[in-house]
Amino acid sequence: EAYTRVLMGNIDLSRLVFPPNTAGGTVESFARRALWDIGLNYGHGTGHGIGNFLSVHEWPVGFQSNNVPLAAGMFTSIEPGYYRDGEFGIRIEDVALVVEAQTKEKPFLTFEVVSLVPYDRNLIDLSLLSPEQVR
Repeated sequence: EAYTRVLMGNIDLSRLVFPPNTAGGTVESFARRALWDIGLNYGHGTGHGIGNFLSVHEWPVGFQSNNVPLAAGMFTSIEPGYYRDGEFGIRIEDVALVVEAQTKEKPFLTFEVVSLVPYDRNLIDLSLLSPEQVR
């Protein structure tokens, strides 16, 4: 169940449509909600900017409260997780590009996942996923 709920958080944040000038800290809870529903949480950041020459965790993009607003063209990781002390740890990390969302009204933003890493289907409990998450 923990793997599926971490995956749900990854999917929920990856599919989110949000207004321009939204800070990452404002939307970060979407990645935690599925875990929060059953009283679980994780103690690390949900994501960070992706660097090339500076570092792997590149400021100022990310999901902490002190990061800059997300804008089209920014790359970030989306990496919810869960760790049970002394037993196991799960982190599902994707790299995503902030892009313009196709909306009927005003321009909004969303994420386009650009990493090509498969999920472990044996660990996914499909009964927990919504139809939107399965897509």
